[in-house]
Amino acid sequence: MISFRNISYSIDGNLILEDISLDIPDGETTVILGPSGSGKSTMLRLLLGLAEPDSGSIGIDGVEITRVGEEQLRQVRQRMGMVFQQGALFDSMTVGENVAFSLIEHANMAEEDLERVIREHLELVGLDPELIDRMPDQLSGGMQRRVAIARALAAQNPQILLYDEPTTGLDPQSAERITDLIVQLRDRMKKTSIMVTHDIADAFKVANSVAVLNEKRMVFHGTPAQLANTNEPFINDFLAPFRKAVGSASRVVLKGPSTEPPRASY
Repeated sequence: MISFRNISYSIDGNLILEDISLDIPDGETTVILGPSGSGKSTMLRLLLGLAEPDSGSIGIDGVEITRVGEEQLRQVRQRMGMVFQQGALFDSMTVGENVAFSLIEHANMAEEDLERVIREHLELVGLDPELIDRMPDQLSGGMQRRVAIARALAAQNPQILLYDEPTTGLDPQSAERITDLIVQLRDRMKKTSIMVTHDIADAFKVANSVAVLNEKRMVFHGTPAQLANTNEPFINDFLAPFRKAVGSASRVVLKGPSTEPPRASY
């Protein structure tokens, strides 16, 4: 579904990403981990066409987005839904207006149909449809994040979902609900996803594969089990806080989806 081929990217002569190659199969979730400033969120910006690589290519379902015009790029973007860090809801709009933002802008829908779609998507993310007329500041942080996911899903029913630090700042219970939802969207709706996160517990829970960035390059790409059992020095140092919190990262992977490990962030 998604391929990065030998991508390098710089800003004002400062190299941000160097020779990154990564394949993400249809219907799977890839988590991008790495220290702050390693280029994780930049990969999402490149995928959305908000920045252009210095070299290399990016393909989405066979379309080479680094070589298309603005109109074709717009069509490709419609297949993607973005969940921004902290949710990024419009605080002057109601919950319903936030969920329907893209539909109001781009779809000619009758008011009753629009309300039906809003309510369906609130239910889909586990929220009471009666929240439709609430303002974002009347919701908890976890509820705001779920509204943001509903907004991403309502926009043209995207095949691809991009999550930028979706659990940052949430309490453990709210964060658990968000990661549960991400897994459900992958398994029940077959959404292809990329999640950028600092949270190693989140990565082990939701990922089919994990890519780790460090010092501009991708230093690991594999399954969570392979990540847990690698002997690469940087990876071991990176996982050290998580291993200390749970005793063994391998234990988290091998016990499967019923495991609920303590949360630890790098």
